[in-house]
Amino acid sequence: QVQLVESGGGLVQPGESLRLSCAASGSIFSFYAMGWYRQAPGKQRELVATITSGGKINYADAVKGRFIISGDNAKDTLYLQMNSLKYEDTAVYYCYAGLRLSDATVNSYWGQGTQVTVSS
Repeated sequence: QVQLVESGGGLVQPGESLRLSCAASGSIFSFYAMGWYRQAPGKQRELVATITSGGKINYADAVKGRFIISGDNAKDTLYLQMNSLKYEDTAVYYCYAGLRLSDATVNSYWGQGTQVTVSS
């Protein structure tokens, strides 16, 4: 039903940039919130950036000023522009979407993840 497919990951050197894409099976505007999370080996999955249907954006302190989250409703795609990449940005990046079913119920959906490796 609901599918989120990430792409754009790869191997880059420190200081370089990369753009991740998350293609949704449905209209991204139908979700109350979408975002990017990441998980490094042996660590918990952590928030990177989120955006609400109203356009409110939040960034993790570690990426603030370097990463930009955006969405394209026409393409049903969420993006994460990553600039000035650091070694600590190395992780599997996951796309997230939250769908409100009722006033008190929200379904969460996750993509399969895309690997980002920052190495010299």
